[in-house]
Amino acid sequence: SRLGILIVRHLKRLERVILGYLEVSDGPKEEARLAILETLQCTIEHAWPRMPCRLPVLLKALLRLLWDVHTERGPTPEPVRAALLHRATQCLILLDRCSQGQVKVLLQGVQSSCEENRVRECLRKVQESS
Repeated sequence: SRLGILIVRHLKRLERVILGYLEVSDGPKEEARLAILETLQCTIEHAWPRMPCRLPVLLKALLRLLWDVHTERGPTPEPVRAALLHRATQCLILLDRCSQGQVKVLLQGVQSSCEENRVRECLRKVQESS
């Protein structure tokens, strides 16, 4: 947040770091994933004009995270899972806002074909956001 809009200078490298952290679980507390979701949220808020071109990659990573968190049967406590799902959903909502509704359009097919209630609930929140 200290960099503000100047974060766009580092978006390419930062995107790779974010994607790398989102892919891998880091233990029951999921501290790294929670922190990187916070970083992504802050990045979207400050560099929102540059986010639509990164939408395909970020959307795919966030959807994969939602699915992984839902299906992983590790020692992660339920409140941590809920926090991960919530932060990922918030990032999807921010991406939708800065891409002028493109996320909602892309998620329509996914939401209708998803049978997992927790993932569907996250997608519903994105669809209902204004």
